[in-house]
Amino acid sequence: MQVLVVGGTGTLGRQIARRALDQGHDVRCMVRIPRKASFLQEWGCELTRGDLLNPASLDYALEGVDAVIDAATSRPDDPKSIYQTDWDGKLNLLRACERAGVNRFVFLSILNAEQHRDVPLMDIKYCTEKLLKESELDYTILQGVAFMQGVVSQFAIPVLESQTVWVSGSPTSIAYMNTQDMARFAVAALDHEETVRKTFPVVGPKAWNSGEVVQLCERAADKSARVFRVPSFIMRFTEAMCSFFEPAVNVAERLAFAEVSGGGVSMDAPMEETYQSFGIDPGEITHLEDYVKEYYDSILKRLRAMEADLDKDAKKKLPF
Repeated sequence: MQVLVVGGTGTLGRQIARRALDQGHDVRCMVRIPRKASFLQEWGCELTRGDLLNPASLDYALEGVDAVIDAATSRPDDPKSIYQTDWDGKLNLLRACERAGVNRFVFLSILNAEQHRDVPLMDIKYCTEKLLKESELDYTILQGVAFMQGVVSQFAIPVLESQTVWVSGSPTSIAYMNTQDMARFAVAALDHEETVRKTFPVVGPKAWNSGEVVQLCERAADKSARVFRVPSFIMRFTEAMCSFFEPAVNVAERLAFAEVSGGGVSMDAPMEETYQSFGIDPGEITHLEDYVKEYYDSILKRLRAMEADLDKDAKKKLPF
């Protein structure tokens, strides 16, 4: 099957591209700057230059395509508003699929989006889901949560480097998912007719609040952490102030989304039907404790090797 991956250079998109290749699909990735996506080409992906805000480039990217997996979202450093990239861009993509006769569409959404429509990204995800359900496309909607890869930057690295761990709002239980596992579901949807025109939650094996994640990192790194919890009212005040200034609107949108992950509402869901529909064994899904342990084992091993090399160099310089 010829599959177009949109957002292939992202943390999730690259895993989807790799998984699709491993499953025998012909993979094309639409990217804005091909030279920054050379690694995808080295894996075996075909690259095509395109932009969600340029309809003509979408028509070209969709030529000969059988299915689309949409993992695109605006980046934190993107000067465009979330509504430009994630809403206008999605409208352009769906219309282009209709023009090209591409009916199979896998969309990566967010769990509980309908409960947080005051948050721009969640509102866009909800509206895109609604648009797909009203369309003639053979869609599959995957409602994910936060990824384990984000735990590294937010928790694991600060704990290891004795930096302050910043968390927001009330303790929120999140069933973190490995991007490699999310990619498995996205690609498996293409081979399972029972997933067509349906919506599924895709979450990790267990939900963790920020305090539990910090403790997990402390045990794995054998270090104590300094934690500073930012009250919700400060997040809301900062968001409101940023929204007054045009260059800071993107920041305000990001802060609004951060409040969701610290709002005290659990981001977890039953997975029995999802596993059955996609033909995936729950035992093969990554657990957060294993992911964190593997990360620390790898980092600490490299640090010890670096220290050993430094010791050798120091001894070579001794005059006796």
